[in-house]
Amino acid sequence: MHRDKCSNISFSSGCFVVFVRSVFLTCGIDATDRAGAHTIGIAHCSSFADRLYGYPGAGGNDTTDPSLDATYAANLRRRKCRAASGGYAEDAVVEMDPGSHLTFDLGYYRALLKHRGLLRSDAALLTDAAARADVEGVVGGPEEVYFQVFARSMARLATVQVKTGAEGEIRRNCAVVNGG
Repeated sequence: MHRDKCSNISFSSGCFVVFVRSVFLTCGIDATDRAGAHTIGIAHCSSFADRLYGYPGAGGNDTTDPSLDATYAANLRRRKCRAASGGYAEDAVVEMDPGSHLTFDLGYYRALLKHRGLLRSDAALLTDAAARADVEGVVGGPEEVYFQVFARSMARLATVQVKTGAEGEIRRNCAVVNGG
């Protein structure tokens, strides 16, 4: 493994599929392995606001990422990321896997195939034929098989160089190096 490449993994990238191929695969982790962790947890509206408001190339300031399901996007804008004052609530939280965000299951992948992946990195999985086939395979197969594959990928991820002491840091925002 190329430990120096693996030590610089960032979990947020505009070119996610290319990034996964060049870095994660070097570490033995593939796109669907990494994304599967999104079946549990939440995200702040600020981490996906660019997909709801003023999406680049969609025209205007009030445009949505066209790869996001329109009904889902409208719900996020109207109910999940709306401040009491009517504006945008960047600190509001949304379930990564609506309906089962506390359960490790295949709901995330099912939602992804309906274009309801919250983050750009989620949506990017459907733009690559091989990654999309992996997602479809996960949804079409038994949960137990996916659980075993995911466990192996997490074990591989645990072998990636971990920096400690003055060499490492616990990020306040996982997508940004502290002080950066």
